[in-house]
Amino acid sequence: MFYFAKIGRGNEEAIGRGLITLSKSMMKNQFWDGSNRRNKIPPGLSRWVLTSAGTFLVALGILGIFLPLLPTTPFLLLAAACYARSSERFYHWLLNNRWFGNYLKNYWEEKGIPLKIKVLSISFLCITIGYSAVFVVQILLGKIILLLIAIGVTIHILSIRTLKQ
Repeated sequence: MFYFAKIGRGNEEAIGRGLITLSKSMMKNQFWDGSNRRNKIPPGLSRWVLTSAGTFLVALGILGIFLPLLPTTPFLLLAAACYARSSERFYHWLLNNRWFGNYLKNYWEEKGIPLKIKVLSISFLCITIGYSAVFVVQILLGKIILLLIAIGVTIHILSIRTLKQ
């Protein structure tokens, strides 16, 4: 099975078999100033840091499912990138996960979002932001900002292609 990943700009779009291929400059260990300094962090420590960061990002992605103002997709994509550089086991777990795997694959392959997920997302968004605007936020400006966020996120969700199953 092939997975698609788009990271960065230019020639950094890559197709990998089970792994995200990162940009050429990252593979050559080049820094933003063009130098070829080697990373001073021990490999075991950097692997541990990336695995920990990936796990933290997965947790944020899970929270994003339930909290409408916290995005899910960017956190899961970053977690996949962290896992790809640190732990093949966690990377495959994320891509083959019952809840996240198809979501990430469909996003990378630009297939879209299933209609059921769109309806659930927009419904949950309206319920939680509506509750917050009516019962939690007392300032009129705060209620207007919540309404604008709900409208913006709804437009974004509706603008993504609907996946036909």
